[in-house]
Amino acid sequence: MFKTIRKIALVALASISVIPAAGQDLLASQAPIDRKMRAIDSIALQRMLDYEVYESPAASLYNDWNNRYAHQATQLPDSFRINLRDFCMPTNSRIITSNFGARWGRQHKGLDIKVYIGDTIRAAFTGKVRIVRYEPKGYGKYVVIRHSNGLETIYGHMSKHLVVENQEVRAGDPIGLGGNTGRSTGSHLHFETRLCGVALNPALMFDFHNQDVTGDFYTFRKSTYNVESAQATRLRGTGGEYRGGDGLEENMNRATASKRQSREVQAARYHKVAKGETLSAIARKHRTSVNAICKLNRISTNVRLMPGQILKY
Repeated sequence: MFKTIRKIALVALASISVIPAAGQDLLASQAPIDRKMRAIDSIALQRMLDYEVYESPAASLYNDWNNRYAHQATQLPDSFRINLRDFCMPTNSRIITSNFGARWGRQHKGLDIKVYIGDTIRAAFTGKVRIVRYEPKGYGKYVVIRHSNGLETIYGHMSKHLVVENQEVRAGDPIGLGGNTGRSTGSHLHFETRLCGVALNPALMFDFHNQDVTGDFYTFRKSTYNVESAQATRLRGTGGEYRGGDGLEENMNRATASKRQSREVQAARYHKVAKGETLSAIARKHRTSVNAICKLNRISTNVRLMPGQILKY
């Protein structure tokens, strides 16, 4: 649409250049009227451009409007200034349960925020809904919104959708309800911020602890992004402390037990039971206790030892 407007303006300018002097005098007498018309035209043009941005958000960054993919990476600019004004926090929860970055051997592309089933989830910025879908082995019920500031935001694991594809939303509009759908072990909101389909750390832009954005603008730079992302996690992530909320307890307990077992295996030594040896004699020999040997070998204190039996101590 903008290209069409520019062509019309060029054609009009060319037409004026070939008008004879008499015609130009007539145009001069019409100048006051033309100035008023230009003012009106400028307002109309601005409205038209605003409408175009609203209809096709971030058109300068994205070549198409593809509703098949939640994210499809394209060429990132070396730098890009993202307008964070006129925002709304997607949830009023201040509790981050999982950071952006490496987690359990894979990359976690967003932040996990503690919400309860039925909590209202809101659009972070004004934009247009690109995807409303259910992915049972991934995001669960999720929504993707493209914004005129260049970002796309993804809201995952919701229990209910409140918007439809191609719907225009304003910052703060309800788009879904908190849930535990898809690949999730507890109710939480998985929140992503993407630029050209590439996941950026939401902590660079959103401060959930303080329910605010980090500034009026965030300038993405390829050269400094990794350092800035790590710093943002330190400042606005979980702070190395798990606060509960999205089923991580089970995974953390499992990891702790695995580490403990690994330490035990590395630290354990072995004793081959000789004929007539007792637990007390073995404990004294290795300067440990009967209870410690029994616990390590999962045996009772009155167990009958057999010659050649191997015990850990």
